This record gives sequence, C-alpha cells and structure tokens, in this order.
Amino acid sequence: MASSDSERPTAAPVIGITTYLEQAQTGVWDVRASFLPKVYIDAVTDAGGTAVLLPPQPVNPAAVRRLLDSLDGLIVSGGADVDPARYGQQPHAKTGAPRTDRDDWEDALLTAAIDAELPFLGICRGAQMLNVALGGTLHQHLPDVVGSEKYQPAPAEFGSESVSIAAGTALSTLLGDGLDVHVYHHQALDRVADGLLVSARTADGVIEAVELPSVPFGVAVQWHPEENEADRRLFAGLVAAAREHASQKEQQ
Repeated sequence: MASSDSERPTAAPVIGITTYLEQAQTGVWDVRASFLPKVYIDAVTDAGGTAVLLPPQPVNPAAVRRLLDSLDGLIVSGGADVDPARYGQQPHAKTGAPRTDRDDWEDALLTAAIDAELPFLGICRGAQMLNVALGGTLHQHLPDVVGSEKYQPAPAEFGSESVSIAAGTALSTLLGDGLDVHVYHHQALDRVADGLLVSARTADGVIEAVELPSVPFGVAVQWHPEENEADRRLFAGLVAAAREHASQKEQQ
C-alpha cells in the first residue's frame, strides 16, 4: 500500500556551502582545487540538513538565481581575506593576496539570497563578505586595533573568547545572552553596513556577529561555530529556517 503524504519522511533541507579554491595536493597531483573542511559538512548534517558544495566560478546572475532556487539555505564559509579594493582601501601589509573569483561569487550569492529571502549563515570570512557586500568596511589587521594577536594566536590554533549577545536579536533566541567561542581571524568588521544589526561583541568591542533583520533568517558570526561539535544551535537554527523556507515554496 502506498504511503500517504503525512507518512512520508520529511526531506532534509538542502544547504549550499561556499568553498575554497586553492592549490592543493592529493596523491601525485598538485593542482588548483575546490575544497572545504569536513567540519562544515558535519555541522550541517548533524543539524538535519543535506550539504552541497558551491565552488567559486564565473558569475552569471541568472545562473546564480537558478542555483539558489534549488537550495533551502546558504552558508558562506571562512577563508582568505576579502579584497580591500571592494571597500575602497589599499591592502595592509598583513592582508592576504586577493581571491577575486571567490569574492565575486560570494557577493553574487549573498545579494541573490537576500533578494530571495533565502536563509543564510555567514561564518568568519562570510560575516566580513556580508558586511562588504552591503557597503561596510573592515579592520584589515585586528592586532593594530586591540594590541594583541589573541584572535588568531598562531597558525592553525584557535583562540577562545567570550562574546556578549544583544537581547532581542535572532542570535539571542538561538544562543542566549553570551558564550565562549572559537576565534581565528586577524580582520574584523569596522564600519557596519546600513541594514545590519550588531548582535554580539567581545569585551574589547570587537564585533563578533551581525544579522539582517529585513530577512527571515540572516545571521553572520565572526567566530567558527563549526569547530564546536558539542554546540550545533546555529546550524540547527539555519536548518529550521531552511525547512520553513522550503515549505513556503511548496505552498506557492
């Protein structure tokens, strides 16, 4: 006997995650390759979503819209520094070489996601990319601002910082009034773009999260929640919003 619609299992929301595009070695090969640390994929699947990877590629607005129409949610992942030319600055001596292909791709994805009200989560670089895409700027080298390298202690070594979360924000609904987080960033948000709301800071004033109140779910954090296997609340929030988005599309 065929199952009724109410008996069919609910499909896992499909979450697209942007990826790196770097020189990579595997076996005998040393080539340019798209890749993403597995912790991002685990964070999505642990929260009940299905992860698909979105490597940097030439931007075609119609193709971007079609791509996002096939997704239920979007994650803009961490990685290399955003090109300072995008926010009207010359590069700092400590700013990494620009990855303009990735900048263009993620800018297009975020712009189209906002227009479509597709739920999204920015992580580290993703928070910076969101701010820049909407007209904000960055501190190019955070040690110049805070006087230490505690936000990026050493290569491949995460720092731990306490963040305070603003009451009444989407982030506070998910995480409460504060928590300790994994940080690994030498840049940070400076002038916040119009429309973004600062939802978390550290004790020394560094912006660690922003959100876009004009969309159903638009959250971006400067820290690395994917590194905390014991706490998947941010990803659960995204997946829940993605499930609601998918349900609304089916009803249209």
